[in-house]
Amino acid sequence: MRQYLIKKPHGMSESEKQARIFAVLSVGTRVRILGLLKRRSLCVNALAEVLEITPAAVSQHLRVLRSAEIVIAEKRGYFVHYRVNTKTLADWRRMVCRLLRGKDRDASSAAAPKCTGRAERRRRRWPDSRCEGSKRRT
Repeated sequence: MRQYLIKKPHGMSESEKQARIFAVLSVGTRVRILGLLKRRSLCVNALAEVLEITPAAVSQHLRVLRSAEIVIAEKRGYFVHYRVNTKTLADWRRMVCRLLRGKDRDASSAAAPKCTGRAERRRRRWPDSRCEGSKRRT
């Protein structure tokens, strides 16, 4: 296992934390797991069935997600259910937004759209093609 995936975020620089976010989310299965866990908490076997992979593979992905503190484990009887840590998710969102916005306010970054939620982007209907999901009006 790559050490930067299981290293605790305390004492890491901002750029190291941002790199860790992208490393954790660089595997499609982990992104799918997060999508499922955002809807409701699930156990390993339920995740394995939905994802059509072995419970052992799910456990390995959950280990990385737990070490990144994006997933919280809760014991319920004989089973452990996992859910998304909304505080960590919000922290990650802020860090990624800071990265994408940039700290310098030169001409190129000032013209870039703000990092907002999907609903906000839909409402604003950015006329600029740089914003995901927008269409140029002709």
